[in-house]
Amino acid sequence: MYKSDYEIKEEMCEIGKRIYNDGFVAANDGNFSVKVDDNTFYVTPTGVSKGFMTPEMICKADGEGNLKEENGPWRPSSEFKMHLKVYQQRPDVNAVVHAHPPIATSFSIAGIALDKLIMPEAVIFLGGVPTAKYGTPSTMEIPDSLEPYLQDYDSILLANHGAISFGCDLNTAFFRMESTEFYAKLLFYARMLGGENEIPCGEVKKLIELRKQFGVTGRHPMEKLCPGCFMGDDTCYLSPTEANEKYGVESSAAYHGFQSGSSKQDKTPKLKDLSEQDIERIVAKVTRQVLEQCGK
Repeated sequence: MYKSDYEIKEEMCEIGKRIYNDGFVAANDGNFSVKVDDNTFYVTPTGVSKGFMTPEMICKADGEGNLKEENGPWRPSSEFKMHLKVYQQRPDVNAVVHAHPPIATSFSIAGIALDKLIMPEAVIFLGGVPTAKYGTPSTMEIPDSLEPYLQDYDSILLANHGAISFGCDLNTAFFRMESTEFYAKLLFYARMLGGENEIPCGEVKKLIELRKQFGVTGRHPMEKLCPGCFMGDDTCYLSPTEANEKYGVESSAAYHGFQSGSSKQDKTPKLKDLSEQDIERIVAKVTRQVLEQCGK
């Protein structure tokens, strides 16, 4: 159904209140946009709390991020650049939301992707959520960091910065932000209780079929999360993590080459990699140190 320009602006103000009231942003944080056509977008203004916007504050911008109409003191968010990257790479997307939901943002700060399939609803309606590498806000670093993930995901964590979600309309984009935070919350609580139990890949494949039956729009990275299921293994009882280990395919975030600080490979030499001469030198050095300590 076609919406008038004013109706779009009203809807953006309503989403702004929901994002603010849900605690997904503080002060003037966050931004979102709606695509009208390839060169027309409505964008939240910079320097304004999303919980207190009014329709006249919403900016009308072109595909370069410039104002199409003068709008008093209000200017489009400086982070609209990353929205444009999504629109350029994903023609199916008509709305983008960027926020700082606390628990999901904590995962982004820790460099931990939300790539454990633990809830049927998350599998069907969201998929995995990778973590893009860090970039300076308001520069092209963040848009460039998104590019490896845009064809496979509908929500992405931004390292040390928050999350971005997108969809066929503004409500869908916002719901994916809500789902991302809820997913992060469940994963956080599960780990406090001793660790998550992943849904076996064979069951996940059934959920993907349900996703198709429900006509859910957007993308899903299941073929990367469980290569076994997509190689004809219909009796896959492994978790996605186990399947990735079995088939030698890295899980979603690392699949595209990003490694967080907590998961970087340990470069310390292992005993099995040392030669006999190396081991002898190490033993002699340790022996000298022990004797020196004993002689004190």
